[in-house]
Amino acid sequence: MVNNQILAVGSVALDSVKTPFGKADETLGGSAAFFAASARFFSKVSIVAVVGEDFPKKYLDLIQRLGIKTQGLEIRKGRTFRWKGFYDYDLNFAKTLKTELNVFQAFKPRLSEDERRSRFVFLANIDPEIQTSVLKQVKDPAFTACDTMNYWIENKKAGLLRLLKNVDIFLCNDSEARELSGEYNLAKTAQWVFSRGPKLFVIKKGEHGVICFSKRSVFAAPAFCLEKVFDPTGAGDSFAGGFIGSLSRARRLNENEVRKAVIYGSVLASYNVESFSLNRVAALKKNEIEKRYAEFRRLTRF
Repeated sequence: MVNNQILAVGSVALDSVKTPFGKADETLGGSAAFFAASARFFSKVSIVAVVGEDFPKKYLDLIQRLGIKTQGLEIRKGRTFRWKGFYDYDLNFAKTLKTELNVFQAFKPRLSEDERRSRFVFLANIDPEIQTSVLKQVKDPAFTACDTMNYWIENKKAGLLRLLKNVDIFLCNDSEARELSGEYNLAKTAQWVFSRGPKLFVIKKGEHGVICFSKRSVFAAPAFCLEKVFDPTGAGDSFAGGFIGSLSRARRLNENEVRKAVIYGSVLASYNVESFSLNRVAALKKNEIEKRYAEFRRLTRF
């Protein structure tokens, strides 16, 4: 029997971040954590990741309190993955000061039978060879999606191209899209991506919004206008959580459902940047999401 849940495979980390508006030390972060905190509003989510013995119990308790399944969150001897960085007033670009992979360096996901039967799969920004190994373990999902970053494009491009043959949805930012395809024009980049396998291509443009390409259409949405932005860390994964979460509720991936998903993703990303770590999204209520979704409709109507 298929398990009607979203499987999220990625990192759970401790982030130390400084922005022009404050700083936070060793807070809960990681691609799987940000994704799952947003996707949980739409479907059950199970995360597969690894942390060290030093991972604070309060963060594990928080993840579980949000209703996220943690059977696949392995606790290993050693230190948890850590990232330290800062943002200047251009919040589209993070400057990395330190990355400590620690136990994440040996991450080799082994899915349980329950996880193998997941109907929807999100492969967060990790080594494409690991992403591929996960896909091989999943049994007939309804759709699969993946994210990536410049490091994998530069160092594991062949593996990433093999992965793209087997995913339905590909997400990345505009600089990554151009680097991967060798095309500056994003419309040409989309055609390049479609020729490699995916059916949907989502380009995340930070404060400039999102462009979603299908083989038949293009949909662009702005970022939500906010008075207070504290930290953009995890905004892309929060977007992915809202986007994939919304699609998981759809009966089919038609144009209308894809456009709705883009807006829900944008809503979750907008809440994420209002605080450090998962603080704002963890406290979020469904009625707040629907209220901002309605505000997005007014924002983009003409």
